[in-house]
Amino acid sequence: MSVWPCLMYRDAEAARVFLTEVFGFTETLTVRDGDRITHAEMRWPEGGGMMYATLGCHPEYPQPVPGTTWVAVYTKDPDGLHERAVAAGARIVEEPYDTDYDARNVAVADSEGNIWTFGTYQGA
Repeated sequence: MSVWPCLMYRDAEAARVFLTEVFGFTETLTVRDGDRITHAEMRWPEGGGMMYATLGCHPEYPQPVPGTTWVAVYTKDPDGLHERAVAAGARIVEEPYDTDYDARNVAVADSEGNIWTFGTYQGA
C-alpha cells in the first residue's frame, strides 16, 4: 500500500510530457475521452506513483485549482533531477541544497506551477 497524490491539470497532455521527460516518471496507464485525459497513472522509478487527469473531467469531485499543489518525492539523485530540469527550461523554485535534517533537496515547478520537491529524505 502506498499514497498516490492525484493532480488536475488544465493541459494534462503537456503535464504528461513534462512529468515523463523532465522529472522521469514512467507512464503506466492513460485513459482518454477524445482529447482529454480522464485518468492517468505514473510510477516513480524509486517507488510509489501519482495519478492525474484533465481539470473538469470528474465534476462529481471538488475541482482543485491547478498549479497550487506541493508534492515531496524521494530520490537518490536530486542533483541529477535538477540538471534535467534546467536543461528542459523548467522553473527552479529552489536550487539543490542541504537541509538541517541531513537531506539534499531541489524544488522544481511543473508545467502548470505545482511545486515538486525532490530529495534524499525518506521520512522519520
